[in-house]
Amino acid sequence: MFRPCIDLHQGKVKQIVGSSFSNEETGLQTNFATDRPSSWFAELYCRDSLPGGHVIMIGPGNEDAACLALQTFPGGLQVGGGITPDNAFDFLEAGASHIIVTSWLFDGDQLNFEKLRALSSKVGQNRLVVDLSCRRQHNAYFAATNRWKTTSSLEVSAQSLENIGRHCSEFLIHAVDVEGLRQGIDLELVELLTKSSPLPVTYAGGASSINDLHLVHQQSNGLIDLTIGSALDIFGGSGVRYANAVNFNRSLSL
Repeated sequence: MFRPCIDLHQGKVKQIVGSSFSNEETGLQTNFATDRPSSWFAELYCRDSLPGGHVIMIGPGNEDAACLALQTFPGGLQVGGGITPDNAFDFLEAGASHIIVTSWLFDGDQLNFEKLRALSSKVGQNRLVVDLSCRRQHNAYFAATNRWKTTSSLEVSAQSLENIGRHCSEFLIHAVDVEGLRQGIDLELVELLTKSSPLPVTYAGGASSINDLHLVHQQSNGLIDLTIGSALDIFGGSGVRYANAVNFNRSLSL
């Protein structure tokens, strides 16, 4: 299934190449930026019955734009980026269906399960999504934190997904190495998630054509959803027409 997204940077909707976060001092590589408000995209997703998309705040100064999107499509969007126990309920009250958390869960390069259990208990397991966006190292995948600048020691595996999955309802996983490049998905990661995850997963990273949507659906037997960003025409891409992605979802319910 296709899942939409709204990525926010400095209060604007953008599409940024994920690997460029590590070189933020010398400039992010931006595929797309617009003056259209976040509500324009949220209204589109609401109109086309596309719940489960994610709003990601990249750095500070995005809270107002995030809340505007959430209020436009109440109960239809998840939100992540700088989420902590102190602000989680603000976004839930603004209309988020789920909060997405990553970096706050980590102390250095170690995931703190006490923090995970506490947050899950506070907001409810059914409203918590854990982002385990990862990069490949030594023939394995390791979670990346701190806007993907830091590679943690947490390997994304059947065991770690099982342990973390006891405290959340979904996983969001970007393939950091290919995210934003529009050169194809990381099929090995999709296969790993299909075999290993006990929960629903949204995969993002590298999608370049509508064929990638069909491929992820087929390879995962419908267990993995796909986010398409930079390749989508509404984000300035030429690889995937938004209307075709919407029609793909509709075809699944026929």
